[in-house]
Amino acid sequence: MSVEFDFSGDVAVVTGAGGALGSAIAEAFAEAGATVCAVDIVEPESEDFLLDPEDPNVDVYQGDFVVESQVASVVADIVADHGGIDYLANVAGTWRGGDPIDETDAETFEFLFDVNLKTMFLASKHAIPHLRDNSGAIVSVSARSSLEGGEGDGIYRASKAGVRLLTDTIAEENRGEMRANAVMPSVIDTPMNREMMPDADFETWVDPADIAAVVCFLCSDAASVTSGAAVPVYGEA
Repeated sequence: MSVEFDFSGDVAVVTGAGGALGSAIAEAFAEAGATVCAVDIVEPESEDFLLDPEDPNVDVYQGDFVVESQVASVVADIVADHGGIDYLANVAGTWRGGDPIDETDAETFEFLFDVNLKTMFLASKHAIPHLRDNSGAIVSVSARSSLEGGEGDGIYRASKAGVRLLTDTIAEENRGEMRANAVMPSVIDTPMNREMMPDADFETWVDPADIAAVVCFLCSDAASVTSGAAVPVYGEA
């Protein structure tokens, strides 16, 4: 069964839009007719920027969303350019691991909480007033591993658990005005993951486009009664 979404006339902000998952989510919104405000710290001319900046439905904004002044500036520019915000997809994030807690340096802790949680907090903080105006929705990317502890990547898990709990808080604080949900991937089928795990069974991994479809669903009218959820997008991974 094919599913189609219609976001014509709506404005969707996607952070981390140049990455494998962020670009898939931005493309899904654009294909559904939304104006996509694609935000990334990476320049659109970089080979690491996977989204087509020439897409007529895409408007690229560069900013470091760990820095609040830059978040405030980018959000203000988006609202000035497009009149408001209907959806926010908090995709910016990364993974680091390999060491137990007693061997993990503080810089790794700060880096992961900055990229995975602080970006989500700041983007949400500055977008929420505009999302309330449009009865909009936030979808943030948590992780399956945030549900339990594990060896070697405890800081990553903790940062993604923070995304999940902050999502629930935003949903509670804005009940009846806007919605907030999270998705929880396991292993996403990206070039970087294939390079890092060359012996894995790629067939069990989840295509970024399939996760993008769930994000679009959670922003659509079909999910109008869903808020505060952490939705598994594990596939068979």
